[in-house]
Amino acid sequence: MRDFALEVFLAGWEFSAPYHMTASDIESMTMADLLALATPEDRDALQNLWLGYTETWGAPELRAEIARTYDTMAPENILCLAGAGEGLYAVAKVLLQAGDHVLVPTPNYQSAETVPLSVCEVTGIPLRRTAPIMGPGSQARGGWRLHPEDVRAAIRPNTKLLSLNFPHNPTGMLMTREDLDAVIALCRHNGIYILCDEVYRGVELEPVDQMPQIADLYERGVSLNVISKAYGMPGLRIGWIASQDTSLLQKVERYKHYLSICNSAPSERLTLIALKARHTILARNHALLHENVRLLEQLFAELPGVVDWQRPQGGCVAFPRCTAPEGGEEFCRTLIEESGVLLLPSSIYASELTDVPQDHFRIGFGRDRMFKEGVVAMRRHFEKHYAR
Repeated sequence: MRDFALEVFLAGWEFSAPYHMTASDIESMTMADLLALATPEDRDALQNLWLGYTETWGAPELRAEIARTYDTMAPENILCLAGAGEGLYAVAKVLLQAGDHVLVPTPNYQSAETVPLSVCEVTGIPLRRTAPIMGPGSQARGGWRLHPEDVRAAIRPNTKLLSLNFPHNPTGMLMTREDLDAVIALCRHNGIYILCDEVYRGVELEPVDQMPQIADLYERGVSLNVISKAYGMPGLRIGWIASQDTSLLQKVERYKHYLSICNSAPSERLTLIALKARHTILARNHALLHENVRLLEQLFAELPGVVDWQRPQGGCVAFPRCTAPEGGEEFCRTLIEESGVLLLPSSIYASELTDVPQDHFRIGFGRDRMFKEGVVAMRRHFEKHYAR
């Protein structure tokens, strides 16, 4: 497999850039913050935790709490993993074989296409630019669409899997229920599995846009989630998949024996505490995203002609178009070199399957103090280069 371009790029800048403005997670909590949300019983359980191997499937109490985040799942429908990346990798390796065919929308999170490409043929389905949805206060949001007819046209007799990601990284788009139902009907008719990366679910900017989870809707649906993104705790490294297809879960569990084997016992216990307090955590994160989006929109409105912005529907990243004369790549380069502001140029989302627009960039708005300081630095940079 080719290098993971995003991770290689971030390795050079993520921990050294003064203003990390392309982070894909929400502001993390301290251990003290999280434990303040725990019950006395959960704090005692953590204090007295046995630091041996854990169950490969995940701790029963944790699987039960994860199941409560779905409408129809039970603990036996949940398999815990070492982050979301292990899920994307293991599901593809278990489900696919040479001669199969996979569908992946583009742009995408690279492993969604690179891992299947190591096994079989993959077809990219470019997301379409569309008119935005008008929200409360006439606020435009969205502006991208995975069209069901494009999915229909790409299906082959040997298509085995459709890999989705909603809320989408990097655009922040969501599917309407009508489009989602149409895609599920196509996959059901053709016997195609749907793996949906749902790691940003719970922090939709407008709750009305929230999509159902694929595992609740479709017998061949696999929902992927993690404590890293919407919950803002990537250091715990706990993810999971949920599915009605328990035989597939069993195969992934057996494959996990060659990977992480089992999860960190303290991380599982801390994740349980977080999920029990999920409504408090997600409300805090939702408020932070709204505050930060307003700061971005104010900045872009003050200096028009630099960024063509449409508010995302969910998650903490957006994929606006750079309209500055030098183009997106040079725009991102000068920002980091002159002003210390790290953005992700769209070249990092280059696909082996389709062309990806090269005049866009990813910006993250999930952090707190660093983000606000970054907006100030961006304003100084814009005033220096673009003020008329």
